[in-house]
Amino acid sequence: MGSSETEGLVMRESQLPYYNFISLFSGRAGERHHHTGFVVASISDVIENFCRAVGGSYWSKIQYDPVQRVRVAFIYPDALGAPSIELVEPAGPGSPIEKFLERGGGLHHLCYEVDNLEQAVLDASARGLVLIRRPQPAVAFGGRRIAWFITRERLLIEYLEKVH
Repeated sequence: MGSSETEGLVMRESQLPYYNFISLFSGRAGERHHHTGFVVASISDVIENFCRAVGGSYWSKIQYDPVQRVRVAFIYPDALGAPSIELVEPAGPGSPIEKFLERGGGLHHLCYEVDNLEQAVLDASARGLVLIRRPQPAVAFGGRRIAWFITRERLLIEYLEKVH
């Protein structure tokens, strides 16, 4: 990135604040980027084209999660261990993602698999993230617990406990 002809309107690369975007996607020590969630109106209507668009290899069956009141399916990449894409649709009226979908849906959350969920909850809280859903089992992950946070910038972060 260079500077523009009009000084002050565009920052030079050397003036930009440093952000470690790699850690955003790969996670901190003891964390790995597990998946990115997208809210859609109908998984069955979009999954094939979505998979093709993101270069996915295959997808899971659609699962109903009565605790979160959603249906989910995962699109998996070729690369072993690479993050997947989770498609999420409301499972009827009152679903927690209903309003998000009414506003257009789309990118919803980043999920990190963590070695120690309790420690991840403490660390995220210490970094200023707000806990919006305490750890609870999730059907899509075979009963492994998840916890939900939101950042000041309104990005949802999901933490998933690792299988040991």
